[in-house]
Amino acid sequence: MKFAYIVALILGISSGAVFAAQTMAVPGAIDGGGRKVLTFVNKEPPGVRCNGNTQVAAEIANVYRVPIQILPASLAANLPAPSVFYGNELITADGKDHNGQSSFQMVADALDLDGTPKLAKAGLLFQEKVRREFDDLKSIIKSGGK
Repeated sequence: MKFAYIVALILGISSGAVFAAQTMAVPGAIDGGGRKVLTFVNKEPPGVRCNGNTQVAAEIANVYRVPIQILPASLAANLPAPSVFYGNELITADGKDHNGQSSFQMVADALDLDGTPKLAKAGLLFQEKVRREFDDLKSIIKSGGK
């Protein structure tokens, strides 16, 4: 049990270093209250990775108290698309680790490392019936509607 905790701690520290080591100037990275903004940059028109990232944004909004913005690439000219940032810290980007495709866990890890508060109660996306329908929608998007 102790060994598993130590491994988890080391992985958490090393993944945190990855988030903090790569920063870029992100428009609107900090809100008016001084909080970091979770930013998703999407291609125009959005493709499968961008649509998947938008679904991750919906999941995050159902668990965390964090401002979220979704920017088209034309409003974030110097940033790769698709990409995800927390403040100015890179989580994933096209051509880098995960090739711009985020996951709930990947983003949640970055938020947890920063101590981002959670909602008192998870939103509708985490209720069984809604979750099943949401997962079906994600599958349809990933398969291109087939």
